[in-house]
Amino acid sequence: MPGLKEPYDTAHLRVFYPSRPTGSDAERLTGVVAADAGRAPFPVVVLLPGINVPADSYRWLAVLLARRGFVVVTPELVGELFGGSHGVTPGIDLDACAPGAYGSRATTPLIGAVLGSLAEPAPASPLAGLLDLERVVVGGHSAGGTVALQSAAHVPGLRGVFTYGAHTLVAAVLGHPPGTVLPVGARVPVLLMSGEHDGVIAASADRYAVADAGTDPDPVARTFHEALADADGAHAWVRIAGADHFTLCDPVDATSARAFLEAPGEDGAPAVVDGARALVGRLVAAFCAAALLPGRPAPTDPDGTADPVAPEDPTDPAEPTEPTEPTENDEYEALLARPHPRLLHVRRR
Repeated sequence: MPGLKEPYDTAHLRVFYPSRPTGSDAERLTGVVAADAGRAPFPVVVLLPGINVPADSYRWLAVLLARRGFVVVTPELVGELFGGSHGVTPGIDLDACAPGAYGSRATTPLIGAVLGSLAEPAPASPLAGLLDLERVVVGGHSAGGTVALQSAAHVPGLRGVFTYGAHTLVAAVLGHPPGTVLPVGARVPVLLMSGEHDGVIAASADRYAVADAGTDPDPVARTFHEALADADGAHAWVRIAGADHFTLCDPVDATSARAFLEAPGEDGAPAVVDGARALVGRLVAAFCAAALLPGRPAPTDPDGTADPVAPEDPTDPAEPTEPTEPTENDEYEALLARPHPRLLHVRRR
């Protein structure tokens, strides 16, 4: 990791990819399964963690995306946090967030380091020659989503950004005026997702020293309205019923990452309303597909989570229209456009 000091200068990457088992002895003895080269070249999704959230918490989502034809990287970096402590981090560069510096470089070196590593795979890598680094989506949870948004203008090949429980309202201690929302510089589609019951964001409000009592208290809402430029509906913000700050995670470690700020379930971990996490997975998968493979036919139901959709009535029964095969972009638009009982609201701009 460039610019970081030992021993906190090494990130460990777990890479998920579409595979095609061959049953060979080499596969049996090494555990390395061949990539499904017939689906290559593979677009890439980089998923950045929240503070003190282990990469394995996002494995369920990485597997789901790999089944849809993407290579997904979940990096894990232990580094300096605030106040001299250390823990799992998306590699926040606080100097890059300061007035006068913001926008001049990425606010994390992690994205560039991950993409650089993928660009030079080991000769024996099952993904050698099979990656398309001109088609990249960066996603992130909590602080990982914040740096994904802040760094988007500096990511080569970027086609989209998705975040969960993240915003760009900047901490007042960094020197910005109270209540400053940092702009998102990239001109690519952005999907912001937030939960109905986000105890972590609610408990962090005093960091931002919002002076105006009339200002919207929801930092995700302010990010959508103030940090993103109009994009003819390409940007979306969805608020998910019953979800909290850690709905993106499975398992949830109730002993770290301020999980104690969420309403606990029976096991002590934050409670998740049935279906909320599955909906987040569908939204992320559909967004990545629309951003990276917009013309590809949409899967009928790759993970068995699709809601039944009634067929539309023809506009003129006497002149039926020729049916067309839905594309990946159609799937994403359908999720956002049709009423869904678990989406409290959908905003587009």
